[in-house]
Amino acid sequence: MRIVRNLINGTPHDALSGATSELVDPATGKVFGTAPLSGAEDIDLAYRVAADAAPGWAAATPSDRQRGLLKLADLIEARGNDLVTAESQNTGKPLELTRTEELAVLIDQLRFFAGAARMLEGKSAGEYLAGHTSYVRREPIGVVGQITPWNYPMMMAIWKFAPALAAGNTVVLKPAETTPVTTVMLAELAAEVLPPGVLNVVCGDRDTGQALVEHPAPQLVSITGSTRAGTQVASTAALDLKRTHLELGGKAPAIVFDDADFAAAAEAIGVGGYFNAGQDCTAACRVLVQESKYDAFLDALIGWARDNAKPGLADDEDALFGPLNNAMQLERVRGFLARMPTHASVVLGGERSAGVLADGFFHDATIVTGLRQDDEMIQDEVFGPVITVQTFADEAEALRMANGVQYGLASSVFTTDHSRALRMSAALDFGCVWINTHIPLVAEMPHGGFKHSGHGKDLSMYGLEDYTRVKHVMSAI
Repeated sequence: MRIVRNLINGTPHDALSGATSELVDPATGKVFGTAPLSGAEDIDLAYRVAADAAPGWAAATPSDRQRGLLKLADLIEARGNDLVTAESQNTGKPLELTRTEELAVLIDQLRFFAGAARMLEGKSAGEYLAGHTSYVRREPIGVVGQITPWNYPMMMAIWKFAPALAAGNTVVLKPAETTPVTTVMLAELAAEVLPPGVLNVVCGDRDTGQALVEHPAPQLVSITGSTRAGTQVASTAALDLKRTHLELGGKAPAIVFDDADFAAAAEAIGVGGYFNAGQDCTAACRVLVQESKYDAFLDALIGWARDNAKPGLADDEDALFGPLNNAMQLERVRGFLARMPTHASVVLGGERSAGVLADGFFHDATIVTGLRQDDEMIQDEVFGPVITVQTFADEAEALRMANGVQYGLASSVFTTDHSRALRMSAALDFGCVWINTHIPLVAEMPHGGFKHSGHGKDLSMYGLEDYTRVKHVMSAI
């Protein structure tokens, strides 16, 4: 049994109440460990520690912070096998994909933010009023509270604490209740190279998260999670005028025009839709195909999925994805399919995985056709290995359908017409538009959405700046 403990001030702590929750391996459905079920008193302790550490960390030079984060990246790289093994047990993810597509990427992202710590920019100093010189300071906010989701526990922890620490803030971070293992491991590594109290991790449930948001210490609260969770965080934070950074749900359209390379589009959409069992807010879950080539593209997508979109256990090198994260999420996906209207059809999959996967929370890759724009599965986030395919007549209808949801996180366009690609990228109401690809992200470019997908940016210098405040200084001369 793995025993996970909070990491506060660089040392492990049980919940002060002694309460714990069970950790379940999604691939087997079996309990493999416990984690603290922390309360408001644990959150208060972590915030007091973070507040004590804040002045010293804010006063550290950017180069000092850079060195600390680079040392942490080196430690993560050196102990990567342990992290990958733990992440796989906690989430059921395939080992090799976790190593190549997550561990390697998050190390790069951490190193990006280490360098970005030394690159903050602002308006140039000058005499904007006669006889006075003005300049702008970008300063740390202070203490930051953060909440991460269960779909990418290890990577989302980096997305949260790396820019916050690079900007000079101290952090209290709560991982998702079902997936705290690698977040605590990352904090333990950070304790080897960063000052005590700079990064603190407190495990727990929704009540723990509520306490993290309600506490008066943080001046900014950041969450990656569902739109419902983001709304609750924003409402609570507003009572204390805290800033919020919200990366929430998505319902990404992938628009396939009749001139697209169908084989390439089917592969990009298949990977983008089924990677991580579709548990990705940017997943290519909603495909719109020009009606003149609908049958040809649907055949290409079904063929690709049958050959490549295989669920499997952690050591199955042919598996594209593992199980859903927990029993509730599996039931959520099953519920969408059970409520499917009679005018829709499942043309691939649609069932729980059988055989050696039957004990876990696995679900087969699924394709649904015949849905209408106002149907639940088009409007709401399924967050599972389910791709829907609809038709459109022309560019104008494609835009209406793509933009006709509450979310605005990510989208993609598949076409060989350069002018059309530019028109669509301007008109699509999403924070990211991919052209002839879907799902790649890089540390240098921002990730974040519009509408009910939240506000603020992860990654890039925009992500770092979100963890700063701007001060104007004016001096008479």
